[in-house]
Amino acid sequence: IIIRVQSPDGMKKVPSTKRETAAGFIKQVAKEFGFNSNGFSIYQNRNKTGEIDSKTSKSLSILKIKHGDMLYLYPSGSVGVPAEVMDTAAVQEDSIDQYLAKQDGKIYRNRDAQLCRHGALGKCVHCVPLEPFDEDYLNHLDPPVKQMSFHAYIRKLTGGADKGKFAALENISCKIKSGCEGHPPWPEGICTKCQPSAITLNRQRYRHVDNIMFEHHTIADRFLDYWRKTGSQRMGYLYGRYTEHKDIPLAIRAEVAAIYEPPQNATQNSLELLEDPRAAAVEEIAAKLGLVKVGWIFTDLISEDTRIGTVRYSRNQDSYYLSAEECITSGYFQNLHSNPCRLSRDGHFGSKFVTVVATGGPDNQVHFESYQVSNQCMALVRDECLLPCRDAPELGYAKESSSEQYVPDVFFKITTTFPKDPQFTFSSTERFPIENRDVLGETQDFHSLSTYLSQSSSTSFLNIVSDFHLLLFLVTNEVMPLRDSIGLILEAVKTSNEDLAQTWKKSEQWATIEQLCSLRHGLPHDPPLCPPPPQVRWGASLPAPWTTAPSGGPRPPPPPPPPCGPACTAPS
Repeated sequence: IIIRVQSPDGMKKVPSTKRETAAGFIKQVAKEFGFNSNGFSIYQNRNKTGEIDSKTSKSLSILKIKHGDMLYLYPSGSVGVPAEVMDTAAVQEDSIDQYLAKQDGKIYRNRDAQLCRHGALGKCVHCVPLEPFDEDYLNHLDPPVKQMSFHAYIRKLTGGADKGKFAALENISCKIKSGCEGHPPWPEGICTKCQPSAITLNRQRYRHVDNIMFEHHTIADRFLDYWRKTGSQRMGYLYGRYTEHKDIPLAIRAEVAAIYEPPQNATQNSLELLEDPRAAAVEEIAAKLGLVKVGWIFTDLISEDTRIGTVRYSRNQDSYYLSAEECITSGYFQNLHSNPCRLSRDGHFGSKFVTVVATGGPDNQVHFESYQVSNQCMALVRDECLLPCRDAPELGYAKESSSEQYVPDVFFKITTTFPKDPQFTFSSTERFPIENRDVLGETQDFHSLSTYLSQSSSTSFLNIVSDFHLLLFLVTNEVMPLRDSIGLILEAVKTSNEDLAQTWKKSEQWATIEQLCSLRHGLPHDPPLCPPPPQVRWGASLPAPWTTAPSGGPRPPPPPPPPCGPACTAPS
């Protein structure tokens, strides 16, 4: 039999049988609507009479529910009152937010010798401290600041006589509110209580991140190498930390310490992200190093003149800065990395996740431009209202059933900088190969590790292992992954502690790594997906055939790796 179930979000037809119990039927309904089994109630009548008990073992036929009947589903809680409201006092905000919340934030000015007519201890309108959200001050900075910092915006909300007692940050919703009982559900009915507010696209007055800084040029140069060698575009995740940006009152800077390049298919005109089996390991390593994922970066580069190394200048006020598809992708990432906030009843508001584009500038050189999409765009993307145009990349459109229609100006720009004095979270002067670059012939294996170690023999051990891509290889390699024993060296890199590094160097795990490197030295690159030679037991000790000859004579050469099997994708 087919039972029709009407909910505030629409109707669904649920297949069942006459002998199905009410409890089993409700579980099927929960699966169809994506609810928890205790998050709604089902009634036989629209006026909420004849409730079906979710714990009863009575069959549908006993309850007189037959083929084609209409049942009515109502989620727990009433309109505008969620079933669960987060305890905002328990929200753990980011450390940079906690720090800035404690700062004074005011802009102090010196006494003006011409305009001030008071003593050294007095104050007047010409020298009194300004609030961090003073727009006239921000507009006169060099360069002018169009959006105040997020914490300056919070100070503006929480100022005044009531000290922000009633201040609250509301996340935008483009969905119909559930639980409205006065009319049939959409599309048959809608009212002002359940209808989402129309969105008027405005320039956002604040931004969650005010500046992005790469610790040194090498981070960006190594990322661009892929495009230089292949002509294909490239994407990566930015790992670093959030710090105070002192050029703007109460501002936040995202400092980039490393770029991780996930598996991807790339051409000159497109990028496709693939499933990443190392994603959890990367997050774990970054957390132990005191780093977080602060954003993503992609290239949009086309050579203009290969003889002089210029690139095409294509993103400008006459075309676009971000395409609609890129805005949607940025909104998707920002929704995944929402910003914890105690002033929001949801426990989160906006995002500190940034987008960086490596593209041609007005001088036909590579420039790094940084953006975030607004909270409005995040809501449109989260609620699946926004779509890109196929024939006009700078334009997007809203679905016909929505009131939102136009998207291009929902993003705003952030400055990207490189410091005058380079900073180094990872201090290695040598370059271990970057992950997922097999197409360039750059592989992460024990042959490349042996070469890397031989080139770094004259430097301290801490500097040798202070490379993000090397640490990732040590954790994720298939021969001897060190995921359970690498915590000490990650702490050494995080705190720049040579003594901790030397302690880990004496460990059994590193001794085995060195043995594996000595065996691989001079051999072709390891086929990553091939099994190890049968003569070798990959572990803390090596078997006799690899150390001495059975007769006590000279050591025989190591056997070559076995040929790749039919399922192996590594080069033979």
